[in-house]
Amino acid sequence: LLLLLLLQVLASCLWLGHSEVVSSFESSCPQFFFRETPPNEALEPESPAWICQRYKNQYYFATLYDRNRRIPVYSAYLYQPGPGTRPKTWLVEPQLMGPTYPKTMEREWTLLNHFNVSLEQLSKSQAVLQDYKNLTGLNRGHLNPSGHHPDSSSRMATFTLTNIVPQDEKLNGGAWNNYEQQTMIKRTQGCNTTYVIVGAVPGNNYIAKGRVNKPSHIWSSACCEVDTNRRKAWAVIAENDENKVQLLTLGELEDMLTQLYGRDQVSLFDSDCPRE
Repeated sequence: LLLLLLLQVLASCLWLGHSEVVSSFESSCPQFFFRETPPNEALEPESPAWICQRYKNQYYFATLYDRNRRIPVYSAYLYQPGPGTRPKTWLVEPQLMGPTYPKTMEREWTLLNHFNVSLEQLSKSQAVLQDYKNLTGLNRGHLNPSGHHPDSSSRMATFTLTNIVPQDEKLNGGAWNNYEQQTMIKRTQGCNTTYVIVGAVPGNNYIAKGRVNKPSHIWSSACCEVDTNRRKAWAVIAENDENKVQLLTLGELEDMLTQLYGRDQVSLFDSDCPRE
């Protein structure tokens, strides 16, 4: 029996090396973080999943996912906005069910009809389409927005439910949208590369009969390389029931998150990103 257990552990370790639900971002998709440095452990949930978000055999961004609350903790990506249409299909992450499932995001329908998966299995550690039906005053809010990506595949990749939180509809279509569209364009002028991390602070309320957490706050932070010696950073936070976005320094956001989580000091980026 012990030998069998050891073999299982070994098999799962081997699988982690190849898969998209990974053991760490540093070893698998570090390119989405400035200096290949993800946020520290202060935001980590009890039951985390590190997802290198893969669509059509390519990584597009990274998401730390909370399996218990069924929402992302944060998504990290490179800001590369381009013109294009907004996708309409939603995808899910098969690997949250286990290593034998496809290593790339799929439509719920495909998994239920072609992979012999039950909805119960699928919904165990992630949100499903049913959870976001009949919402009142809330939208499916992207952390990593499709409009910050250059082509149809990268935009499609953001339409996974592992990148979505229940977001106040006025905020999502109002002040938050304004930040994503207008403020980001202004702030990123002169930037060569802009690294973005967008997150959600878990709240006390749930949707879908207690399955999916409704975050208390949504936040975003950016670190941009102007040239080899110069960087600038900024951040915002919004309460998830008010149509208002507060502009902050990176240091101010990290301090606010430290207070909201009540754990260790939060660090979102490598120390070379200015905190002031």
